[in-house]
Amino acid sequence: MDFSIFSSFLPTDLLRYFDIIKFSELGNLKDKKDCFYIYLDEKNILPKGYDSSQYESKGFYNSTTVQDFPIRGKAVYLVIRIRRWRNKSDKSIEIKSDYSFIAEGSKLTVELSDFLKGTGRDPRRYDK
Repeated sequence: MDFSIFSSFLPTDLLRYFDIIKFSELGNLKDKKDCFYIYLDEKNILPKGYDSSQYESKGFYNSTTVQDFPIRGKAVYLVIRIRRWRNKSDKSIEIKSDYSFIAEGSKLTVELSDFLKGTGRDPRRYDK
């Protein structure tokens, strides 16, 4: 399945760091809530500032589910897995990428959080 259309809907630059591995549409008749789930795995690219000869990817941390803007009236959840990086010499796992698209202290994307707070970053909002 070609997931390229999602680049128009997902947070800015998300697909630069993550691959979409699965998409599902779930409906729950009990509460009549339909949802889209987009599953993303971090690309196998060592974070900047580290030497690739000293580190290796060793799987993923547990997934995190983050809510994003609804699409066509359906809730959108991003299920994100971030890679674990291990130091080859001492076998310690010490590198974990940090991404700024998740609002601090929440399970919402920054863009959705700003929208809900009424603090969107669109400069046209402040021209009035």
